[in-house]
Amino acid sequence: MAKTELIVFILYLIFMLGVGVVFFFKTKDGGEKTYFLGGRKMGPWVSALSAGASDMSAWVLMGLPTSIYAFGIGQVWISVGLAIGYALSWIFEASRLRSFSIVANDSITIPQFLTNRFRSKSKALQIICAIIFLVAYTIYAASSIKACGTLFNTVIGIDAKIAMYIAAVIIIGYTFLGGFSAVCWTDFFQGLLILGALFIAPIFAAFMLDTSTAASVPSGYWSAFSDWKEIVSGLAWGLGYFGMPHIIIRFMSIKSQKDLKKSAKIGISWTVLIVIFAAVIGIIGRMFLGYDEGVAGGELVFITMVRKIFPALISGILLSAVLAASMSTADSQLLSAASAFASDVYRPIIRKNKSGDKEMIWVGRVVVLAVAVIALIIASSEGAASIMSLVSNAWGIFGAAFGPTILLSLFWKRFNFAGAVAGILAGAAVDICWLYLLPSTGIYEILPGFVAGLIVAVIVTLITKAPTQDVEKLFDDAVNYQD
Repeated sequence: MAKTELIVFILYLIFMLGVGVVFFFKTKDGGEKTYFLGGRKMGPWVSALSAGASDMSAWVLMGLPTSIYAFGIGQVWISVGLAIGYALSWIFEASRLRSFSIVANDSITIPQFLTNRFRSKSKALQIICAIIFLVAYTIYAASSIKACGTLFNTVIGIDAKIAMYIAAVIIIGYTFLGGFSAVCWTDFFQGLLILGALFIAPIFAAFMLDTSTAASVPSGYWSAFSDWKEIVSGLAWGLGYFGMPHIIIRFMSIKSQKDLKKSAKIGISWTVLIVIFAAVIGIIGRMFLGYDEGVAGGELVFITMVRKIFPALISGILLSAVLAASMSTADSQLLSAASAFASDVYRPIIRKNKSGDKEMIWVGRVVVLAVAVIALIIASSEGAASIMSLVSNAWGIFGAAFGPTILLSLFWKRFNFAGAVAGILAGAAVDICWLYLLPSTGIYEILPGFVAGLIVAVIVTLITKAPTQDVEKLFDDAVNYQD
């Protein structure tokens, strides 16, 4: 069985690398905007599924279902929060962010957008953003690489560290070669695979339930309203979408406002289905497998279910969804970190705007390699946290730091550069302090971080100088922008 699954995995990895090679030749004459943003030519289906797949890393197949499997359906509030937050980001944020990024000097990264939005000559905001990007994305990418190691180790028996090295090489390969276009198209295929796997596995498991195993689930497992902290923390996950750079950058890449509306419908539908079925896998998994410490500790409920139900060829295809989820997120994170450093630190500060497009592309590729190597070291270390913990930490800092500032920049004309800098710093600082100093509260750190960032951004804006007429005109032009 393991040999058949291994063959399926190898074929899948070769296909992903092949996509990178194709786009390397298709875009080799393109510039910085092509490598980091696909030339703003992404269609609705690719943009929508790429945004979703870049979000739903291996935690949606391993971490989230296992949390529900182990701790009860109170954990489904994470799914509810994610579905609500994702829908709201498409409905309220996507169109404005795309328009503002075009009007604000055709910005191709989130730090560029925030700086250009205020017509600022200061590079402080770009440097702060780039530092947060590099740190948080390294942690985030580590979770995806660790998931690949867990998959290969559990299914095939390959040493987890060796498996992580293999996965990292493939991810680096197609991201390094094909840039944003390769990342989006691989994410598109991976998004379809993830949805198919999440849909099929629980349906078959439900028909194979042993009534005695299902009846052994303790009554407390079924309580979704027993702990208000679970509810609040779960819903707070949705706040992350407003400031998640590797997801919202997809909004900026869409070809037209008409395509964006279509993308919103596709993207929201895909994500709602994904989080519903991830929750169902956790619940059905508990009834199908019973409680097992090894399954819970290794975040293996999906993998164990699939291998118990399906023959090797089918299980290999379905388990490739774990690879898909891991790779579709890691590639986006690596590219976002690379674009932030290359476009927002290297070009304006180190090279004083003297670097050409080819040089920028190669700087981005070097950063992709560097971040991946550090993420690999974190993932393979003995004391590495669980996949779910790594994701929640990175998700929290991005949502708290950037969510309030991006929303205010899109909807508040009076908002200024000082408020943006203060909001990002306050959100990140409170999130980190809450994580390390107040974990006993049981409240997910993104919530206090987001609230602090919002309050500080508003206060600092109100006590400092109002934006110039030029900045106010940019706001009006962006609000009224039409393709």
